[in-house]
Amino acid sequence: MAAAPFSIASDFDYSIQATNLTSIKTLSKSGLTTIPSSFASNNLQDLVVVDPSEAEIPIIDFSLLTSSNTEEKCKAIKDFGKALEEWGFFMLINHGIPESQINSMMEGIKGFFDLSDEEKREFQGKNVFDTIRCGSSFNTAMEKVNCWRDFLKAFVHPEFHCPHKPPGFRETTFNYLAKIREVTKELLKGVSESLGLEINYINKAVNIDSGLQILVANLYPPCPQPELAVGIHPHSDHGLLTVLFENGISGLQILHNGKWVKVNAPHNALMVNTADQLEIVTNGKYKSNIHRAVLYSNATRISVAIANGPSFEDIVSPAPDLVNESQPQAYRAITYREYFRIHQSNALNKKSALDTIRIQN
Repeated sequence: MAAAPFSIASDFDYSIQATNLTSIKTLSKSGLTTIPSSFASNNLQDLVVVDPSEAEIPIIDFSLLTSSNTEEKCKAIKDFGKALEEWGFFMLINHGIPESQINSMMEGIKGFFDLSDEEKREFQGKNVFDTIRCGSSFNTAMEKVNCWRDFLKAFVHPEFHCPHKPPGFRETTFNYLAKIREVTKELLKGVSESLGLEINYINKAVNIDSGLQILVANLYPPCPQPELAVGIHPHSDHGLLTVLFENGISGLQILHNGKWVKVNAPHNALMVNTADQLEIVTNGKYKSNIHRAVLYSNATRISVAIANGPSFEDIVSPAPDLVNESQPQAYRAITYREYFRIHQSNALNKKSALDTIRIQN
């Protein structure tokens, strides 16, 4: 079937690679009415999109998952395992992080993206291992279609790196990230229990106390043709669990049973994706979630994602107790550092990184 025709700005291409432009935010404010050719995609309507009211996205109550009441906790662990196996995604409520702290984090991120392009250029890294890096799209050297997205990435644990502006941003980020590590460790205990493993098995296996934690902030400015542009391409994340919140503008869609499902999170809930390292450790029992970001013509969406992974130097492989004759080893062992390099150095394409270490049994 022939692709539907579309109008793009071909006479004057604002490609990030072709000009000195450093942000999609600046491009969005430039007054263009059609998107540049480097941002146009024909593949956005490849699957059915399901409204959240038609899908029962799992909601996990953190207070029950960590309850001292044995009966409550047992049921919560069972529900948690079902959410991980069937969705690879859940919305976390009663997580104990004050709403004021989440709001302060969002204000800090807004403040960073409100800096001028010249100010942000100080943090414009070139290498995926740069401890602080901001830019646009994902990987323009590898992408056929660029993402309508500005980003800030910072390695925040085990060593803390963060931009020194705007004022107060470093302190706000440090405190928020400490809370997310506490929540993540408890969630991974729940994962272990749901699999019948010793409660701290995964935390110990991936050396979580020295694990890599990355702040990934995304700005999706208004787009003149949101039906043709990509916020971020469909992909799974590289770590164990990614914890996300947004600025009240819903734009996350998750892939479930061959359909895209819109996510509208409850007030003050955190959204959590299972990621590739968790799929490896569980030998494919809990699969990483594929997701994407969509755009709006009249709204700016901001998301703040915290990627939580193993120690960079750890070799990650399936838990021995989850490998047997009926479930042979599904992935080869690999250091997280090498996996991260593969994932971040290529174009985003669903689970293309995980496919490089998949064992064909």
